[in-house]
Amino acid sequence: MADKFSEHESILLKNGVIVGGKRSPVDILIEKGTVKEIGSVTNLSKITHTVDLEGAYVSPGWADVHVHLREPGREDEETIMSGSDAAMAGGFTAVCCMPNTDPPLDSEDMITSVKERANGHLVELFPLGTVSKERKGEELAEIGNMVDAGAVGFSDDGDPVENEELMRIALEYSKMFGVPIVNHSEVKSLAKGGIMNEGAVSARLGIPGIPSHAEDIMVARDIRLAELTDGRLHVPHISSKETIELVRRAKSKGLAVTCEVTPHHLSLTDSNFEKFDAAYKMNPPLRTIDVVEALRAALADGTIDCIASDHAPHSPEENEADLLDAPFGLVGLETAFGVCVVNLLDTKILKLEELVEKLSTAPRKIYNLPSAEIKVGENANMTFFDTTTEWKVDSSQFHSQSRNTPFEGMTLKGKVLGVVNGNKIYSAD
Repeated sequence: MADKFSEHESILLKNGVIVGGKRSPVDILIEKGTVKEIGSVTNLSKITHTVDLEGAYVSPGWADVHVHLREPGREDEETIMSGSDAAMAGGFTAVCCMPNTDPPLDSEDMITSVKERANGHLVELFPLGTVSKERKGEELAEIGNMVDAGAVGFSDDGDPVENEELMRIALEYSKMFGVPIVNHSEVKSLAKGGIMNEGAVSARLGIPGIPSHAEDIMVARDIRLAELTDGRLHVPHISSKETIELVRRAKSKGLAVTCEVTPHHLSLTDSNFEKFDAAYKMNPPLRTIDVVEALRAALADGTIDCIASDHAPHSPEENEADLLDAPFGLVGLETAFGVCVVNLLDTKILKLEELVEKLSTAPRKIYNLPSAEIKVGENANMTFFDTTTEWKVDSSQFHSQSRNTPFEGMTLKGKVLGVVNGNKIYSAD
């Protein structure tokens, strides 16, 4: 799909409604990748590419800050290019890729290599490096060198940093370099063997569960260490009421603590597991409806900073394994917006401006990514979309190489029409 974006000396976006601006459509002229004019563009003589948005919305380009691209090591599941294609189709102009590759992103050379592989694509790639060498949780990785190479944060993704002294040192480095530490929020000994939320549904189905306490205890520890070090902590994919309260209290103290939530934790529950389908197997697991409602409320009141997909591709062979052996996770880049429209906009949990902030401004701020303001003189970085088109999820049409989605066959709402980044533009079919 990379060949479906094109480069142009000048681009005219006609009749777009800028989110947060006036409600009337405007034209946006882009020259050499920079916003040149916003308003009614009349001089069309030098324009090389025009898109009529016909009243669709235009917003700052979205950023997904929790994505697994699997390269190097598992290119059968996803590559940097196929994952970037999926991001582009989903409306994202930037992604942060997790370092749990094979080999892991634990050195300056690995960060440089991943960034070089992404060169030329419309979607900008911002890698996270590992906290520990080889993700073993024993020795601190080369954090300073990786920052110099372009790492925007650090995580042993999927494997929590269990050693408190190592986590303390990592958080001290986070303060020094101004980047977040993203620790997988799970006490492994409590979660061991579990594959879904521990509760009434798991008891009824006879399926081993993961208690929310496994998340809460790790988050509580990490927040205390962030307080000790004055470090920057970002809590990924939160999924419990207690975690919400822990983050809320940390913010009230002025600690540098941020967090994210996934579209699937905002929309699905552990009841879905009654289908005995590995597509609903997540880590952290899908919780109860009251937790879904609490997560939505925390997103609305600002306790939860942003939305991230936790895009985690897996091969068909792995997904067709026995429920106990199948891997955790889903591909989420191409369904994220549609799930958010149905569960946040249509339910009036968020206004459109607030949803865009959770998809664009907030995640960029957490990771110090380039801003995507729609202003004259700024780099052109935009997503255009509507919020009314209904569409049925058909994973065979995904641009990702993998198909593991719990939303298969569901009707979602809101169509991504395209994205612009600099002088590159992608328009959906």
